[in-house]
Amino acid sequence: MNHITSPDTSDNAIEREIQAKGKTAARVTPADIQANISSEYYFTAEQGVFASFDPPKGSDVVPPALSLLTFCVLVLRNGFTVTGESACASPENFDAEIGRKIARQNAVQKIWPLMGYELRSKLAG
Repeated sequence: MNHITSPDTSDNAIEREIQAKGKTAARVTPADIQANISSEYYFTAEQGVFASFDPPKGSDVVPPALSLLTFCVLVLRNGFTVTGESACASPENFDAEIGRKIARQNAVQKIWPLMGYELRSKLAG
C-alpha cells in the first residue's frame, strides 16, 4: 500500500496544484470563497446561552462543557449564513484562537458546494 506522507491538503495548496497542472477552466477558488464572505462572528455555546433571550437561572445550570464549544458564523455576500463549530474534549487543551480557526475552517468547507452549485448553474444556463 502506498502512503503519501504529510500531504498539504489546504485549499491554497490544492489551488496551486490545480494551476500547476493548467486546470484553469471556470471553477471556484479559495480567493472566490474568501471574497464571498462579508462578515464573520465567533462565540462559545456558553456565551450563546447567556446572551439568549431566556438565560438560565443560577451559574450551575450551564454545563462547563459549553465553554469548550466554539461557533463561527459566516455571512455571505448574498446574506446566506453558514456555520462551523469546534469542540474541545479536554478543558486543558482549550485555546480560543485555535477553536475559532477550526470553527472557521469547518464553516468555509460548507461554502464550497454552495458556490460550486451556483457556478454550475451559471455554466448550464
